[in-house]
Amino acid sequence: MTETNLSPESCTAKASRFNRDCHCVSLDRNALRSALACEAGCGEIWHLIETERPLLFADTAMYVGRRQMTHMAQAIAAMERVIALPVYRDHVLSRAPAIAQMEIRSAGVFMGYDFHLGADGPKLIEINTNAGGAMLVASLGRAHRVCCHDAPPLRNEASAEDDILEMFREEWRLERADAPLHTVAIVDDAPEEQFLYPEFLLFARLFQRAGIEAIVCAPSELVLENGALWHGKRRVDLVYNRVTDFSLEHHESLRRAYETNAAVLTPHPRAHALYADKRNLIALSDPALLTSFGVDAETRKILLETIPRTEAVTSERAEDFWARRKQLFFKPAGGFGSKAAYRGDKLTKRVFAEILGGGYVAQALAPPGERRIGQEPGAELKVDLRHYVYQGRIQQSCARLYQGQTTNFRTPGGGFAPVVIVDRG
Repeated sequence: MTETNLSPESCTAKASRFNRDCHCVSLDRNALRSALACEAGCGEIWHLIETERPLLFADTAMYVGRRQMTHMAQAIAAMERVIALPVYRDHVLSRAPAIAQMEIRSAGVFMGYDFHLGADGPKLIEINTNAGGAMLVASLGRAHRVCCHDAPPLRNEASAEDDILEMFREEWRLERADAPLHTVAIVDDAPEEQFLYPEFLLFARLFQRAGIEAIVCAPSELVLENGALWHGKRRVDLVYNRVTDFSLEHHESLRRAYETNAAVLTPHPRAHALYADKRNLIALSDPALLTSFGVDAETRKILLETIPRTEAVTSERAEDFWARRKQLFFKPAGGFGSKAAYRGDKLTKRVFAEILGGGYVAQALAPPGERRIGQEPGAELKVDLRHYVYQGRIQQSCARLYQGQTTNFRTPGGGFAPVVIVDRG
């Protein structure tokens, strides 16, 4: 989205200047250590980060213009309007697994809308159903300091944890009304081996402070018995689901508990089918299909400006996709994060043959934004901007700084970074 006549300096231009010229280390790691220790009630979190995940947090903030933030909020609202349409739901659920067909009242926590900030405005790269990092990001606001003299202040998200807790309570109320919530299980495969395991401990502490018993466990530790889900002798009321297999095909206890409503599962297979299946971006970026859904002109305009055109990859069109590969990014339709995703200009014939085997989409390449962290060569980091959204409302925003094809936490100076909103002037 182009800005004009914003004198003396537009908010987008000002944000770009800070991202280019401000090389200050604004992260106070001692303050971050204190914040995380306070949240966790012990030093274990910081030890796990410092010794095994030293590149989890970036040293700098990411500056984003107010106009860009407004554009992204409008795009998220537009997508939510389309996703709420019965005709859209029929379209995407027609190819979803049977488990996603169940009518569920809860919305699903931590919908992640990921954007790249380019010269022609923000571009939505994907939607994730169980976007990680929100609890870690909530601590960053208390650990970054104002650096450059004319830089805007970082807004301290002091209420972020309360907002997160209320979101889980709302998920419970939507399914169980006024029944008391006693126990939450934070569930992932081999949780202690997960890169974001420190965040699981933060969630557990959040629930415990609210008087809710919290368990961090693998799905295999849960048993469905007598119409209830159990972890040992403790009955599990709500499962915070960090498992990425949303068919639950290989997680029998979770699947049966979900199908029988023995426990509240969030996020759940239906939310994944409606939001995060990459094939949904084909419909959301197709003007003819949006028109056939009855989507109004203004909503169509916002979506088509924001979502790079996305196509299903088929072997019948192999020559066409190979010829255009340098302008495309290839992603598995059911994938998550950056796993098995490829920039077209980096593709080999061998990998392309695997992509043609099925299950991939090709998205028009939308280059990420940049954040320069120094003057030396290689100091330009790529930027992915993530909004954590619940029921259409942005709760928190963060940036992920990295080098390479896709986001990662292996780049010196990179990692999670707070977002500073820049106004014009």
